[in-house]
Amino acid sequence: MISRVAVTFSARRAAIPLALLAAFTAGCGSSVGGSATADPDPLAGRSSSACPAVVLDALRHVAMRVYNEGVSSERTAAAVHFITRSSALREAVQRGDSGAAHAAAQALIATGHMTSLTVLRDGKTLADAGSPNALAPLRGSILGVAGAPVGSFVTSVWADDGFLAEMQGVAEGDVALRKGSHSIAGSFTLPSGELPPAGTLTEHGVAFQYTSFPAAVYPSGSLRVYLLRSVGSTTGLCGRTAQDTLVNTISRIARLIYAGEAGHRALIQVHRVQHDPALLSAVARRDPAATRTAIEGLLNQHIVRLRVSAGGRLLSDVGGPYVLAPVDGALRLHGKQTGNFVLSIQDDEGYLRLTKRLAGLRVLMYMRGSKLVKNSLGPEPGAVPASGRYQYRGRTFQVFTLNAHAFPSGPLRISVLIPIPYS
Repeated sequence: MISRVAVTFSARRAAIPLALLAAFTAGCGSSVGGSATADPDPLAGRSSSACPAVVLDALRHVAMRVYNEGVSSERTAAAVHFITRSSALREAVQRGDSGAAHAAAQALIATGHMTSLTVLRDGKTLADAGSPNALAPLRGSILGVAGAPVGSFVTSVWADDGFLAEMQGVAEGDVALRKGSHSIAGSFTLPSGELPPAGTLTEHGVAFQYTSFPAAVYPSGSLRVYLLRSVGSTTGLCGRTAQDTLVNTISRIARLIYAGEAGHRALIQVHRVQHDPALLSAVARRDPAATRTAIEGLLNQHIVRLRVSAGGRLLSDVGGPYVLAPVDGALRLHGKQTGNFVLSIQDDEGYLRLTKRLAGLRVLMYMRGSKLVKNSLGPEPGAVPASGRYQYRGRTFQVFTLNAHAFPSGPLRISVLIPIPYS
């Protein structure tokens, strides 16, 4: 049986997930474009009574950040790096060898650093690999040995269904990817005809507030991303003022990011651990050395730390020092329980970076009450309140406290700071 010690959302590796890698320098001749650009703010001048519109506007800011992860981010830099550094692809393009270019492109897709890749020479397609259904196309040059362009590429790190799933999780509502006059990727079907960038509509007897932003489709073309929430579903986020509503909405997103760390992605790793033959055998024998070896084989594929016990004693504990959102479970061999484990798929740095990139937040993490173990704000933050206004070096923040779980147990206090004004 699995016990979810904490509930959460985010990912150091995977789709927002998607593996977060150390930043690489983009290859020569590469260019990234098509970032989501906000339309004029639909909330300008509105009163705080327009709660649904305030909620949707806050979600739009976050959704644009998520989309732009496919335009300019560590993920896109990694994808461009792998493509431009592939000697197999470069040599195939230089020879004009379509078969070899396709094999090289397939190998690049298999790395997991991109979802789609089209390779061109003299403006004609030489190879096309991965999903044809993607967003946020990236373009760049493939350089020959002498440094001159021999071809070009179009790639994407955002499959449309992956982006759609991320957006539905963040918005906790419906999402429509609308290309021309129709929705794609099985997304929410909007009424026919032109729609303003933001407003209200009624579908199947339900009143929705919606907002949107422009985006690009792979390999070329445009679409628009619509976020929809039923008007009734925003009630719990409404505050006394528009700013209170905004803070409630962004706070909710920060909690969802944390909650995902002990959610579906963590349970996939629980399944891996519970079915790993080397680990099950080592634990059944109560062999610490073999247990450690088995754990090392499981780490770095979305698991950042794994602790295994049997017969009331610790066999091995391998991974980073500061990880969060632990999930525990039992190990069984031939139907008999032989041990227990605790794992985590996220560390403090991963959560910090994710909340900053996707929601523009600053984070302070405290263990054992007052020990500051992670800080994305800056030096000497001083005493940060559990909630309310806080000023740091001329900037104003609204603070809320997320009571989380450290690894393998115990409290982890996370002070989340929302910049005011928020953008």
